[in-house]
Amino acid sequence: MTDSYRHQGMRRQLVDELRQKGIRDERVLEAMNTLPRHIFLDNAFEEWAYQDQPFPIAAGQTISQPYTVAYMTELLDVRKRDKVLEIGTGSGYQAAILAMLGARVFSIERQKELYESAKILLEKLGFSRIRLFFRDGYKGLAEFGPFDRIIVTAGAPYIPEPLKQQLKIGGILVIPVGEDIQTMFRITRRSETEFEEEKKGSFRFVPFLGGTK
Repeated sequence: MTDSYRHQGMRRQLVDELRQKGIRDERVLEAMNTLPRHIFLDNAFEEWAYQDQPFPIAAGQTISQPYTVAYMTELLDVRKRDKVLEIGTGSGYQAAILAMLGARVFSIERQKELYESAKILLEKLGFSRIRLFFRDGYKGLAEFGPFDRIIVTAGAPYIPEPLKQQLKIGGILVIPVGEDIQTMFRITRRSETEFEEEKKGSFRFVPFLGGTK
């Protein structure tokens, strides 16, 4: 798992591109400049790892394009020691970015193959404090809630009520909602019963599925 000067140079170019596309949170940009994305991809994609595009990973899933990761992370506005729930571990890249921002990360993956490979990789990279769970993401992790932040990395047909209920008052949920093309929602819990919804642009994700596999 080498991280060469060439890789580092390509990462700097990618971060410059993200800045030009409107990402403003320097903490997010710094984390993405530090974390080697190519290590989360199959060797066949190593040459293209720092292009701003998604790539296939195991189990028919994808690693999101860097702009999407940066945009969602910026919307989440993570603070040090925030308890963050991620739905859809995938390769583990997004979870690692959140951990680099100082979050206490709890991540759910429904695909056994991805759960196991992400667990091994994140431990190898020194992210052993990220807690991974092989579960149905629609149910969240009530026993570890409430959470300061929740992020969903797959396109949901609707906003799952258990995830809203597992947010702290003042907490933020970022979730793409829709069937084919998704609208990014940022939902802030204002009280026990009130939630503020903001729409933040259109994206395309793999579908958010229930159950485990």
